[in-house]
Amino acid sequence: MQGIVSVDDHAVEPAELWVDRIGETFAAERPRVERKRITVNPGLTKDLGVQYVEDPEGTWCDIWRYEDVEVPLLRLSHCAGFPLEKMDDQPMTFDEMRPGCFDPQERVKDMDVNGVTKSLCFPNMFVRFAGQRFLEAKDKDLALLCVQAYNDWMVEEWAGKSDGRLVPMTIVPLWDVELAVSEVQRNAARGVRHITFSEQPTYLGLPSIFSGYWDPLFRACEETNTAINLHIGSGSRLLESTPDAPRAVTSTVMFGVAALTLADWIMSSNFIKFPKLTVALAECQIGWIPYVLERADVVWRDKPSRNGISHVLPEPPSAYFKRNMFVSFFNDKHGLKSLDDIDMDNVCFETDYPHSDGTWPNTPRVADELTSHLDSATKERIMRTNGLRLLERA
Repeated sequence: MQGIVSVDDHAVEPAELWVDRIGETFAAERPRVERKRITVNPGLTKDLGVQYVEDPEGTWCDIWRYEDVEVPLLRLSHCAGFPLEKMDDQPMTFDEMRPGCFDPQERVKDMDVNGVTKSLCFPNMFVRFAGQRFLEAKDKDLALLCVQAYNDWMVEEWAGKSDGRLVPMTIVPLWDVELAVSEVQRNAARGVRHITFSEQPTYLGLPSIFSGYWDPLFRACEETNTAINLHIGSGSRLLESTPDAPRAVTSTVMFGVAALTLADWIMSSNFIKFPKLTVALAECQIGWIPYVLERADVVWRDKPSRNGISHVLPEPPSAYFKRNMFVSFFNDKHGLKSLDDIDMDNVCFETDYPHSDGTWPNTPRVADELTSHLDSATKERIMRTNGLRLLERA
């Protein structure tokens, strides 16, 4: 097999991104990094945030500042190269971070070490996985400039300096569908074929994918052959059983919101209205998918008078999954035993660099262990060629 293709990694936003690309008019408001000593309270909050206090005896930390928000860098989300016992919520600076996190040329070197040919990168913890940071901003004029600046950096610097190895993924202004359409078209004109979008827009106070509000965006993506990529956590919320449950519970069922998202898409009429639209679920794992597809088809077939979809969908929901969706995994032995029940042409691999679930620099070994029971042609499909089909969109 040739090099691995990863459809879910992360580009860490460099400290000077918005300083370099947004004029002095917004010098006091644009995103910027400041260094101070802090102490972090243990554990992420349930909305994926973090609690910390300034502490003159604490640890030096680089902190993003934007409007009235402060976001510290934590090792958990920038931990490529750290030993397992140090992949935690402790503060860090850019000086401690592996340069491949934020420097595209260094990232390509780390890909070479890891046997990876191509990579598609979501934003990281400041911008957040669907660009929620700018949705929450008060000054939407500045927020739009921030979105455009991020996308310019993504195209010109991140992907532009990688000799085609880093595939550009852009964000959209989530607060205005017409602005989102314009941004898709602006970036498609320079070859971008991927956006990130929220897996559950209603979690962000936005209209659902059933509402019709997003149809102009979906149409623009279909017309430009732009794939919509949905990362777990891009609704700024994960499933929880009870507020006092340990974090391990949420970590175990992180696929839960992805299951809701898959059901939403295949039971909506979006793939009928936009039959060439492509939607990819990232970091969702795959072992749960066969049952969800089976159950969706049973509900569609056996409960037509009360399921609310049989009169809308002329085909079983699983048909739309097979034609219009991709999913990805990084560690799912059970799912790999069920490939025939998923449709293996929909399954891609990811390395999740530089997060704590990432497999750098051991991805070739991990991949070999996961796929040891598969024939070489199947390995090639799920580790490489399916990913290329998703990433290389003419």
